[in-house]
Amino acid sequence: MLAQKKILLGITGSIAAYKIPILVRSLIKEGAEVKILMTPSATDFVSKLTLSTLSKSPVLIDLFNESSWANHVQLGRWADVFLIAPLSCNTLSKMAAGACDNLLMATYLSATCPVIAAPAMDEDMWHHAATKSNLAAIAVHGCQVIPVEYGELASGLTGDGRMAEPQTIVDYLHSFFTNKEELKGKKALVTAGPTLESLDPVRFISNHSSGKMGYAIADELAKRGAAVTIVSGPVAVVPKQKEVQVLHTKTAAEMMENARLHLDYDIAVMAAAVADFTPANPSPQKIKKEGGEELTINLKRTEDILAAFAKEKKRGQILVGFALETENEKSNAIKKLNNKNADLIVLNTLQDEGAGFGSSTNKVTIFGKENFEKAFPVKTKEAVAVDIVDAIINLIK
Repeated sequence: MLAQKKILLGITGSIAAYKIPILVRSLIKEGAEVKILMTPSATDFVSKLTLSTLSKSPVLIDLFNESSWANHVQLGRWADVFLIAPLSCNTLSKMAAGACDNLLMATYLSATCPVIAAPAMDEDMWHHAATKSNLAAIAVHGCQVIPVEYGELASGLTGDGRMAEPQTIVDYLHSFFTNKEELKGKKALVTAGPTLESLDPVRFISNHSSGKMGYAIADELAKRGAAVTIVSGPVAVVPKQKEVQVLHTKTAAEMMENARLHLDYDIAVMAAAVADFTPANPSPQKIKKEGGEELTINLKRTEDILAAFAKEKKRGQILVGFALETENEKSNAIKKLNNKNADLIVLNTLQDEGAGFGSSTNKVTIFGKENFEKAFPVKTKEAVAVDIVDAIINLIK
């Protein structure tokens, strides 16, 4: 299953590194091409000679020496995946902070391929608040984390923090590469971010949407093999998956116009926070305050993109909408599901801590036909995107 896969393996300074020769042997046995990077401290735990012999490739440690320069940019472009195992607490903190003091970190920061990490540390370090914060930070950056295991630790204690066993890591890679094929050949459309509705050349009506949720969904769809287009309002985020195409818009009308160019979608996820109203008569000049103490603005309804897509939905197409509610959350979400002819509605509410605009986390409940309802705890928006795409794939299957 890993035949001809290019795996860049980064090894950091942890006692768990003694298991890595077994991992390398398993990867080579499955037909993978393996290149290895080590931090200087990792050499205290596992031999460079052993790893180069097993991988049939030179092991790189230094960014440069007197006779050569390790092209960290090229390494991160060569690989299908960059696997960091074991990931020490020290290197985790560097990844979270974006520090760059060795070849492994230089490669991590310039890598265009997906990054997967298998942490290893003592139980108290694993459960420390700083570690949890650092894990959340690298997840936001797009790094996938293989869960640690419970068992005997190097300190003599028994608890959480053991690096996943080599076979578990291999199994994770199997799932990773299999998932990339799940939506191969499918076209996906995602709307994301806010819209800006002009009052005059200076001012506009908008909302607090950051676009993070929509972009996370687009990235996850692309990871699963879909050809993805985002129709995006003005945001400060960019897709992590380089294959994702972005169409930039400002107003609700522009978003509708660009979205309608993609009515041949297989999957459409309407995650944008589109303005429901727009000024009926925007001023061509800046509105002055000399007109009095009050200003009356006439608004008109914008066209409902989800409803418009529902009317033209064809057999086999999957349409997903979002519902951000502040009251009667469940009933409003179900009403939207039925009235908009959607296949799924993703509900989040400003009443839940960790959910809503601007945050890096979200808390959602997914509703579907035949009384389908599944609630999830607070997660990073990247993890929420995984749950949403999983629900879409279940519909396809």
